[in-house]
Amino acid sequence: MTTAPLRPVPDHQRHVAALLAAGHGPDHPWPTETVAVDQARGRVLGAPVSAPEPLPAFDNSGMDGYAVRAAEVAAATPEHPVRLPVGEDIPAGAPVGELAPGTVRRIMTGAAVPAGADAVVEVEVTDGGTDTVEIREARPAGSFVRTAGSDLARGQEVLAPGITLGPAQLGVLAALGVREVVVRRRPRVLVVSTGSELAADPAPGSGQIRDANGALLAAAVEEAGGVAVRRLWVEDDVPTFLALLDAELAAGDVDLVVTSGGVSAGAYEVVKDGLGPRGVEFVKVAMQPGMPQGSGLLDATTPVVCLPGNPVSALTSWEVFVRPALRLAFGHPRPYRTVVRAALTEPLQPLRGKRQLRRARLDRAARAVAPWGPPGSGFLGWFAGADALIDLPADGAPLAAGDLVDAWDLTSD
Repeated sequence: MTTAPLRPVPDHQRHVAALLAAGHGPDHPWPTETVAVDQARGRVLGAPVSAPEPLPAFDNSGMDGYAVRAAEVAAATPEHPVRLPVGEDIPAGAPVGELAPGTVRRIMTGAAVPAGADAVVEVEVTDGGTDTVEIREARPAGSFVRTAGSDLARGQEVLAPGITLGPAQLGVLAALGVREVVVRRRPRVLVVSTGSELAADPAPGSGQIRDANGALLAAAVEEAGGVAVRRLWVEDDVPTFLALLDAELAAGDVDLVVTSGGVSAGAYEVVKDGLGPRGVEFVKVAMQPGMPQGSGLLDATTPVVCLPGNPVSALTSWEVFVRPALRLAFGHPRPYRTVVRAALTEPLQPLRGKRQLRRARLDRAARAVAPWGPPGSGFLGWFAGADALIDLPADGAPLAAGDLVDAWDLTSD
């Protein structure tokens, strides 16, 4: 029997990305929904936002000082200051008033500039007087006046579709009085852990383990911008697995199914045995950890990605294949982790024929990366202490301390 060649990592990345993007092209964009602005942090904007009013809405002072007519202080110098009576103070929030000719008014930063005034003289070039003020420097018209619409004009596009809404974006929406925005709906992901060895009991019995994959993959879905609609556990029984999966798909609220376990070459491979006959493809990818992979469409509509059962392999596979594909599908502006070119702190021996993702700790300031823990796929505790993955090529060439490698920053958005 001829053994099929291992699929290169880039080929499987493209395959999964195309699978998740199916049905979401220019003619069928990702669905949107309208949410309150205070619920929109981190969401991807789905429609442009235009300013419903100018920003600022009125001429206001950019300094604490005195509202003046520029022509009336044009002759002011330190040697020959201009002295003018001071009218009523204008604190921030006061209604717009008027400036009587031949007078000035004390004004605070952000306060409305009174009608008739065309400049603000900062307090630092005056004697700070409250009845009469001595102005020691001239200021041209427009000085320290933030004119209405100087930041945003009414009708101007403020935010373009496809950006992620963060503090600055939410702040400008609040300033403009925008209460709701159209955002792209978060992808709904069904997370399915398989294996008769898994137990929900707090104290698993002999030969049983707790379900780590369900927890880590659900968290990974949320971190990527999706929503884990449900977490399921299924024993190694094909009819049970298929019945449960079909029932979930019939509910119609799932954009992606992610399974873990049951994809290798041994017996009791429930995912492979159940989904292989239904058109899901199972391959071996030239990667460690995470060689066995599966993917396809369920009912010709819902993508499914089948990851290995070892938690380290499942999470690494998620990072390499699923996370970027999912973000690309719903139009996240940053689908990929930041890759840092960093110097190894110690020698490494890459595998020949397989691309290896080694857990690591990244010193961002020094642009140095240290391998963290053993390379095997059974070290979830070590993975919990890592914040990067060293991406080692499959050429098997030894690497010395100081050699530059690509490190995926797992803390990047």
